[in-house]
Amino acid sequence: MSQRSLSLPAARPKDKHHAAGIASRLFLGRESLIVWLVILAGWYLLTFHNDASRNPLLPSPWVVGSALLQSLPELLSSAFASSKILIPGYLLAVALAIPFGLLVGTRTPLQRAFIPFARVAAPVPPTVYIPYAIAVLPTFHLSAVFIVFIGAFWPIFHNTALGASSTPQSWKDSAKIMQLGRIEYLLRIVLPASLPQIFSGLGVGLVFAFILLTIAELFGAVEGLGRFVQIHADYANYPQMLAGILFTGAIAASCMSGLEALRRRVLFWYR
Repeated sequence: MSQRSLSLPAARPKDKHHAAGIASRLFLGRESLIVWLVILAGWYLLTFHNDASRNPLLPSPWVVGSALLQSLPELLSSAFASSKILIPGYLLAVALAIPFGLLVGTRTPLQRAFIPFARVAAPVPPTVYIPYAIAVLPTFHLSAVFIVFIGAFWPIFHNTALGASSTPQSWKDSAKIMQLGRIEYLLRIVLPASLPQIFSGLGVGLVFAFILLTIAELFGAVEGLGRFVQIHADYANYPQMLAGILFTGAIAASCMSGLEALRRRVLFWYR
């Protein structure tokens, strides 16, 4: 019988790229961990000789960590209350800004009509609307949702309109050859071409939504993460206040990571 030499199959280019991507993500994760460890070490050194009775403004990491564990049930309840403002306001902004941005970005008359107004209205800080919204709208919940909506709407709209107006001419020519209808043209040509810009706007809008949610809750909320931080600051309970800030940051970072994961999944073809 003849013997055949056995050899392992050579790695395919796709496998090599996949392995390189995993290694890159692990390296970036390690870099991020190093940054957090440096920050934690610096915080610990600053509070090592700190007398909490004389300087309660800067508690140690262990004190804040203990306060975080003790306040976790209340923080989870506050996060749920904040989500009832954040989610409707943000989703409403997404539902209106993307279709409107696609229309404005593909129609020159609409650009001439709405872009000048957007340049005036968008730079106005949404926080200036808070007292007026509280006075006009029937409940604080509606006014807070409105503020979150305004903050998230403009970044998403601007990025969507920019992406739609930047659709490659070759794609437009292909749509004419295929004789696509208006709606089909927007869904099959303009929307895919605009997705990278749309996701950029979604990220910026989500950041603004979190900022404005916290600010709105400082004005008149009876529950929520912003209210949690405010009430403990009023009573000079700084470990709980810092625990609330860190917990809010962790929630925001988790949402941003989820959006980034969705972007990588949807834009698997875009680098």
